[in-house]
Amino acid sequence: MCLLLEFLANVREIVRWQDLVDILLVCIIVYRVLLLIRGTRAVQMLTGFGIILIFYYLAERMMFHTLHTILVEFFNNLILILIIVFQDEIRKALTQVGRNPFFTSTNTIEEVAIIEEICQAAHQLAKQNIGALIVLERETGLKNYIEAGTILDSKVTCDLLASIFHPSSPIHDGAVIIRNSRISSAGCLLPISRDPAINKELGTRHRAALGLTHETDAVVVVVSEERGEMSLVHHGTMIRDLDLNGLRQQLLELLGLRKYDTHQEKEKLSGK
Repeated sequence: MCLLLEFLANVREIVRWQDLVDILLVCIIVYRVLLLIRGTRAVQMLTGFGIILIFYYLAERMMFHTLHTILVEFFNNLILILIIVFQDEIRKALTQVGRNPFFTSTNTIEEVAIIEEICQAAHQLAKQNIGALIVLERETGLKNYIEAGTILDSKVTCDLLASIFHPSSPIHDGAVIIRNSRISSAGCLLPISRDPAINKELGTRHRAALGLTHETDAVVVVVSEERGEMSLVHHGTMIRDLDLNGLRQQLLELLGLRKYDTHQEKEKLSGK
């Protein structure tokens, strides 16, 4: 016991409270960076950097002077190389510094009701083979895209969403952006993803959804005009061919509302 107390006293003398805060901040930053690059091409790039680091170590140990000299120059300019290679990820990280959650002033019942209106609208449009692009703003602000569209500032309802995307509507060609639990803007143009790995059968709406979610943390509901298929896109990942319940469950899960799903409770009760 005395040894333990002596050890703790020595640690307290060596380690300052500033050191503990410093370590905590570094851990938080590393954790946030790992969350940011999870599921992106940055993971593959980091793997490539790791392989280059191994080659650097082997070249130094085995005295491959030419290879070692080249790799030394590479690591001398590493900061500049990282900025160039990870420019998309850095931009995404900086835009997420300011938090702007999807729901700000609504209660849980209203939040779930809004999700249900979105799902019902997407389901209705899919049955009619009418294309749609519904964006849910989360932490990253979408003000630039909102201002480029037609400002509505309307309540989120199934009927209004369906009428916006009807082919006879003058603002059907574009995306609807939902911000602070209201339809903020319609007819918004989104950035198109140029990733060559995207399935060739995916059209402009799906590529726009992927393009936006590569740059922001928005969640996008896509309805295919050709196939009458509902898809959900987030963080550059697409979940295709969802039914009404599947879309509802995915949205509630992503927005942290799964435990408030009344439909799931009804299904459990009816199954008994």
